[in-house]
Amino acid sequence: MPVFIASDGCRIHYEVSGTGPAVVFVPGLGGDGRFWTGVLRALPQHYTFIVADHRGAGRSDRPEGPYNIGRIASDVISILDQEGCEQAHFVGHSTGGAVVQMIALDHRDRTLSAVISGSWARSDARFRTIFNVRLALLEAGLGEAYQNLAHFLSYPNDYLASHEAGLLARASEADDALQPFSVVAARIRMLLDFDRLADLPRIKSPTLVIGAGDDALLPLYYSRQIADAIPHSQFHELSGGHFFPVVRPADFAARTETFIRQVSS
Repeated sequence: MPVFIASDGCRIHYEVSGTGPAVVFVPGLGGDGRFWTGVLRALPQHYTFIVADHRGAGRSDRPEGPYNIGRIASDVISILDQEGCEQAHFVGHSTGGAVVQMIALDHRDRTLSAVISGSWARSDARFRTIFNVRLALLEAGLGEAYQNLAHFLSYPNDYLASHEAGLLARASEADDALQPFSVVAARIRMLLDFDRLADLPRIKSPTLVIGAGDDALLPLYYSRQIADAIPHSQFHELSGGHFFPVVRPADFAARTETFIRQVSS
């Protein structure tokens, strides 16, 4: 499995598969590229898929920090450099969508297109309330409660019901899996600090914004705000809660691939 070693020594895990135009997938706050497994299986295999874990998450190193969205975007671009890839289509969900916003703004020459999924561009009172609660659970050492709350906010009722045993088992492992809590807490604080809303009109790359009408964590209005701010962007609504790429991977893959084909032609 490839590893990129950043300038601070942090080892960033990533995976490459397929042959063809490069499509980079950036996961959300959990930071684990395996979030995209269902979507990748549903996509045609005539692309080169590059899937990176975030620094501080997944199978990458977990240094104490500091953490910010811009550094994660820089890690993604450095992985492209290591792979000898000049340009790519970028797909990011939630926190990954914030990373893709940064790439589309600050690395425009590398961006063939951008898919910003279930994301936000500026925190508001609702955003701060939810993420400060999650932060407080971590700071109290309540990893299992933190994970259970994440599941409640991220999955629709039918998915929770049909996957209850597996989700409860995952939550029971959270006290170990999320260590060190201080790193996860630092990564939450970077979300609260992120604000590129005023810059979004400068994005020139073809952009698709996707949101879910039943997203309880980042309601649809955050995605509409992004789409309204980016000139000539496309907007598409799906369903499946906040984790709609996991719950409805075929729908997400179909819409994303249609968009990439359109902008490539």
